[in-house]
Amino acid sequence: MQILYLISVAIGILFLVCYAYQLAYIPAVWIGRRQAEKNAERTPETGGTRSAAALICARNEEVVIRDLIRSLKAQTYPRAHLKIFVMADNCTDRTADIARAAGALVYERQNTEQVGKGWALQALLGHIREDFPDGFDTYYVFDADNLLEPDYIEQMDRMFAEGYEIVTSYRNSKNYGTNWISAGYALWFLRESRYLNHARHLLGTSCAVSGTGFAFSRAVAEEAGDWPYHLLTEDIEFSIDQITKGRRIAFCEHAVLYDEQPVTFAQSVRQRMRWVRGYLQVFRHYGRRLFAGIFRGNFACYDMTMNIFPAFFLSAASIAVNVLLTVFTVRSGAGMQPVAENAALSFLQMYGMLFLIGAVTTATEWRQIRTAPARKIGYLFTFPLFMFTYLPVAVAAVFKDTGWKPIAHSVTAEGAESMAWSSRGPCGKPDQYPGELVRQSGRL
Repeated sequence: MQILYLISVAIGILFLVCYAYQLAYIPAVWIGRRQAEKNAERTPETGGTRSAAALICARNEEVVIRDLIRSLKAQTYPRAHLKIFVMADNCTDRTADIARAAGALVYERQNTEQVGKGWALQALLGHIREDFPDGFDTYYVFDADNLLEPDYIEQMDRMFAEGYEIVTSYRNSKNYGTNWISAGYALWFLRESRYLNHARHLLGTSCAVSGTGFAFSRAVAEEAGDWPYHLLTEDIEFSIDQITKGRRIAFCEHAVLYDEQPVTFAQSVRQRMRWVRGYLQVFRHYGRRLFAGIFRGNFACYDMTMNIFPAFFLSAASIAVNVLLTVFTVRSGAGMQPVAENAALSFLQMYGMLFLIGAVTTATEWRQIRTAPARKIGYLFTFPLFMFTYLPVAVAAVFKDTGWKPIAHSVTAEGAESMAWSSRGPCGKPDQYPGELVRQSGRL
């Protein structure tokens, strides 16, 4: 039994060694934001002369697709330099017709064998290459349920003006306040934006693309071809492929995107099982290249490895060891009291750590969170519980194969606006909420 205790301690130490570096991300952001405020007047200007293509892959998104297209048409970026493309992928509803009526160039695809966003993007880029042989300077990737702040493209373009070739943006949520599930997702993505990607950018290492709200240059598009990323988490696959090739993914904190989060536990389980399975796929395909990058001194390769691989296995190993300790303790005649005390202590420690992560993020992103103050505080207490549900979901994903399945979206711009508490825009800017902007763009 003593050996099991030692193993449990060793796992805890290894976990700390693997992830202690992320503690430095928090002060890096605080210091970097203060410095950015001092240097705000030196922000590079965008010429707005780069041709841009907005890529939207949509499967049965007739409820929300119009809002995204309108928010793109309401951008401050010169309209003549922005072309909107939609791939209506295996749709059985009016997505294609609504997107065309809203002003997008729409392609349609029916393929039940090659299913998923990666295949849809590949088909869309193939059509663009054939129909627009001159290509575009930048390519923006969005999901159909997204809404954008009016200066989104303009802010992202500033990053390309500085010479970056891949840029990801600040990911906010349309439906933070719906319930504890949507709030759990939303808070995690805020934390990812501010205390992972923003910190990475400030420290000079590479960020990671997270599903939607990113852009890449003509050079990246020409080198990659028609999107060869088809694993279950094609965004992470794209990130790691580019990082192991030596590219740095930048972060634009002022380009704000609103995403719709799942609201039912069944949706959440299905989505997160796909993510875990996708992480394992990515590690299997790119693990050798990641380790080669680590040995070459590429910190971004180490950072990406930590984000896709060890946390689940270390957590699972810790739980397995603690279960064995429980069995041996009970069989030794010590009774259930020490077992219960140890379990309660472990639970409180993990709960406290996750609560602290959520509290720091909520405090610093308070004005960006679109719901009532009472809900912002209340969902802090459910955030650790949401994160705890990852473990059984991850275990299930290891033993159960899961494919790509769409999640229905239903939060329109008006619905998102009705959920919002603050009338001030993200990052403290006194902008209108995108719902109002979408309605205005419909009258342009």
